[in-house]
This record gives sequence, C-alpha cells and structure tokens, in this order.
Amino acid sequence: MQYDPIKRSLGSVFNKNLLFRKLFYNLLDLLLLRAWHIKKEINEWAKDKSGDISILDAGSGFGQYVYFLSKINKNWKITGVDVKEEQVEDCNNFFRKSGQSNVNFSMEDLTSYKEDAVFDLVVSVDVMEHIEEDVQVFKNFHSSLKQGGMVLISTPSDQGGSDVHDHDHESFIEEHVRDGYGISEIQDKLKMAGFRKTEARYNYGIPGKISWKLSMKYPILLINASRFFFLILPVYYIITFPFALVLNFLDVGMKHPTGTGLIVKAWK
Repeated sequence: MQYDPIKRSLGSVFNKNLLFRKLFYNLLDLLLLRAWHIKKEINEWAKDKSGDISILDAGSGFGQYVYFLSKINKNWKITGVDVKEEQVEDCNNFFRKSGQSNVNFSMEDLTSYKEDAVFDLVVSVDVMEHIEEDVQVFKNFHSSLKQGGMVLISTPSDQGGSDVHDHDHESFIEEHVRDGYGISEIQDKLKMAGFRKTEARYNYGIPGKISWKLSMKYPILLINASRFFFLILPVYYIITFPFALVLNFLDVGMKHPTGTGLIVKAWK
C-alpha cells in the first residue's frame, strides 16, 4: 500500500488557499494519533526554553509540525528538510504567504545532511522506517545538535508497526524499508551514533491500534480500491471521528506495555 499518491491528491485539494491549508493542518492534528504524542512531547520540551532556539524538522513532509512549532514561539528559527522537491517548494510558498519569516525549507537527503552544532531540537516523525542507513542519519542528527540538544523520533515498532503480524506478512506500507524498531535496537543505534542518554516508550496501544484502523487504514484501503470513495469520505469521518478522538485521548493518557509505535528521545 502506497501513501504518496493519496498524499498528492489530498495536497491538491487543501493547497488551494491559506485557509484550506491551515484547516488541513488542524485536521491532521486532530485525526493522527502520532500528532497527539509528538505535540505532547514538544510542549513538555518547550516548558523551560527561552532565548535563541533553532529546530530542525527532519523529513518535514506537508510541514504540519513546522506549523505547530512556529505557533509556539514566533522567534524560534525552524528549518524543515525533505527529499521531495515539490513538498519543499509547496511549504516555502505557504509559509512565505503566511508571513512567517522564521521558517525555511530545503531539499536535503538525511543520509548526508548535517550542520555543525546548530539545532536545539531535531524532530523526525515517521521517517526512519523509510531509510536504510539509519545509523548514519542518527550520526548526522548528533552532529547537528548543540550540546544538550534533543532528538525526538516517532517511528513504528516491531510489534506490528507496519501492520505486519508475522514474518510471512508484507508491510502494509510499501515505502517502509523496515517493519519497525525494537526499543533496545533503536536505543543501541542512537548510542552508537554518539547520544549519551535515550528514552523510549510504546504508543499505539490497544486504543491507538483501533483508532488507526478507523481513521487511516480502512479509508486508505477504500481510496486505493476506488477514488470514488473520496466523495463519501466526509460522511465516513462524521461517523467515525468521535470514536477516533476518544481512542486517541485514551492512548495518549495510558502507559502501554507494548504497542505498534515508538516515541524515542535522545540527548547529546
């Protein structure tokens, strides 16, 4: 199953004007459980932050998290990088029209992109499962962070994070080069890259898995079967959206002994 064609279709609808784009960001924040977890972690990180702050969104995509970060503090300097030129151009156009001069996007490959101790925070959301050379990327994150800086990663776990339930199943998401990380595996790789301290926890526990199926898996399967489903998508979400919100709230508030997603933090 491929997300990119669907992303392009959604982008063409919501990029018509600034209001539609902002509505799109707000809908993603409500619907996507990963956004709930990432926003919780960013808000916690930001509590004691003041002065000149520089942040990297490594694999910025639509710019959803850059938009969220830019609203927390207008003085923060935020850089978004992505390997897809059309998304970089699209995000630069949107933020330029929005008058947000503290934000910039560039086309970069994370396996080679690094700065010299520039960033206080690196955010990488659902990116690492797409990159084979993950340790090299972690080394680049480490080089790019200031001393004491933190990287925040959201990625599928090896507990079925790509909707894989055993070794005979293929990933639900074809763009993934790995089906997910074990907690020890990703922490070991981060330490190998130079990080002095790591923390990791599961998300997408039982409530999150149900929410993901309702809000993402089933609609994507139907859209891939027929683009006609786009027409009835609003009705589908009117019915399922309240259930997904409750499930997301439960998932964020619970401590999960296992789950199909991971939230990982590491400090330089």
